[in-house]
Amino acid sequence: MAKTKALILCGGPGVRLRPITYYFQKTMIPIGIKQKPLLEYVVRLLKFHGIKDLTLLVKYKYEQILNYFDDGSRFGVKISYVHDDPNLKGTGGSILNAYHKGMMTTKDTILVYYGDILTNINLKDMVNYHKKRKALATVALASGFSVRVGLAEIDEEGKILGFVEKPVLKRPVSIGVVVLDGKVLGYMDSLQKSIESEEIDLMRDVIPYLLKLDKPVYGYLTDAFWYDVGSTEAYEKLNPKMVEDLMSFLFE
Repeated sequence: MAKTKALILCGGPGVRLRPITYYFQKTMIPIGIKQKPLLEYVVRLLKFHGIKDLTLLVKYKYEQILNYFDDGSRFGVKISYVHDDPNLKGTGGSILNAYHKGMMTTKDTILVYYGDILTNINLKDMVNYHKKRKALATVALASGFSVRVGLAEIDEEGKILGFVEKPVLKRPVSIGVVVLDGKVLGYMDSLQKSIESEEIDLMRDVIPYLLKLDKPVYGYLTDAFWYDVGSTEAYEKLNPKMVEDLMSFLFE
């Protein structure tokens, strides 16, 4: 029977979070006043919105994840684990590997969640939006993203005219949550066999491939809180009180 299943990408070594990730799996870094692992917020958010069938795509320091979450029963969910295949690289490769291992079918709705993202997005509403539009893929988008570096304004000769510090982008950006119709898995298989690279990335390769084929791909624009915890600088700036204020509903 078709159902909504979650795939959480948590296999990467977290290079941008070093030296922290020499000791922690990147999704297991403690955040907020409660100092709970980042991944616990993800698991609880999925459970809060009624998504209880979870597959964690793991590799680097996966034992930390397994020891903490086990089968998920402590959190009211069912957790399965799939180890990344070295022959199927990239986020798309991890998803394909899980598909080949029988973790989902082409009839399922698949919610892909990047494990270093913290958000309080309404996942139930996003899935309903996706289904209502009969989309093959729906990408969560947010406006108002502030670039963390200054942008230079230069003339034709390369002379700097000025800087714009941390400008806010006018166009929406992807926030690391994607809903896929199971049929996309077949397209991913075809794409993976047709490209020369061993690596297939969901956002860089798969979504543009679907657009090229003129398949229905939608954006789910949200004003929800979201934060990419995937770098040491970002982690150090994540305010524990803000995490508590925005995410405490998951622990009630």
